[in-house]
Amino acid sequence: MRIGDLGPARHERPVIDEAALTAARSAERLLNAARARGLTRWEEFLAQVPGLLRDVAIADLRRVAMRARAAYGPKDSIREMFPADLTEPFLNDLDRLLKALARDAMER
Repeated sequence: MRIGDLGPARHERPVIDEAALTAARSAERLLNAARARGLTRWEEFLAQVPGLLRDVAIADLRRVAMRARAAYGPKDSIREMFPADLTEPFLNDLDRLLKALARDAMER
């Protein structure tokens, strides 16, 4: 694989990078809350999310964000287990990241 196949480096897209890092911080807060409350299922779901949001290439961020956003499902939602002051910022951060990724894709 050539380096060019990976897409731009994250530092070359600071809006996307900052949105991903902000979402990672929100995910970390949820993960800590899951651990504190002994919510193993949500701890397992969230365990890799902060690290992935911090470290994956731009090309993989959409997949990570969409998987994390799936926690807000209609039947089994993260909102049922955590207070809104944890869940809503994470959802907003994920949406901001997805919008930044969409804008970037449209500009290319």
